[in-house]
Amino acid sequence: DLLIVNQSMDTPMDIASWRATFGAQSHLLEETLPTKDPFKLFNVWFLEVSALKGECSFEEMNAVSVSTVSGDGRPSSRMVLLKSFDDAGFTFCTNYDSRKGTQLAANPHAALLFYWPRLHRQVRVEGVIEKIPEEQAEAYWNARPISSRISAKASDQSSVIPNREHLTRRQQELEQKVASQGEEAASKPEKWGGLVLRPAYFEFWQGQQNRMHDRICFSTEKPATESTDFISSSDRPGWHMFRLAP
Repeated sequence: DLLIVNQSMDTPMDIASWRATFGAQSHLLEETLPTKDPFKLFNVWFLEVSALKGECSFEEMNAVSVSTVSGDGRPSSRMVLLKSFDDAGFTFCTNYDSRKGTQLAANPHAALLFYWPRLHRQVRVEGVIEKIPEEQAEAYWNARPISSRISAKASDQSSVIPNREHLTRRQQELEQKVASQGEEAASKPEKWGGLVLRPAYFEFWQGQQNRMHDRICFSTEKPATESTDFISSSDRPGWHMFRLAP
């Protein structure tokens, strides 16, 4: 059923008291981590959330927020689907002429945020973005359903358009070309490709009762702290591990 809230904008809804109650969670402790390598720890967490896919059909487990900053310092965020991750970094695809594409061309620093509410977990990843090789982008493109390729090619992502009909017309024109010429008519545009974030920082966040959350971080740079005793070595050379207050 559709819930309709009869609330005037002149009388804002009181959401200050909206607060989820976290069930008891295992504490995220340095001594019980399955690994102190942030790349491997992300893989452990991703495997754990992936195992719940049948219970969380409304969630896309590989959905991630990508935040970028323009050349004049204005941030923006959007959700994308992660295509792969490994020791090289985290890969997603986009139109290079989109807002995020142009912002990253001017400032390659970016941040990813994964949020898995079923497990009360977040992971933040920060680093520098690079384009993936063209042959890899081509493989990602060709692995997409033909309907998705048509839609991506028909849309000049982030450009201002007159109306919805404009998109529909371009989509239908391309569908007709594919029907008569084959899937080559929906080949990858030059401006479409993949981006990989090379991490320099991870934060693993585990929600806890009463907002005493756990935050375990890994960074290639030592954080500012009153004591170096607060910083531990990581299993990955060149990385440091530390805890942040929630």
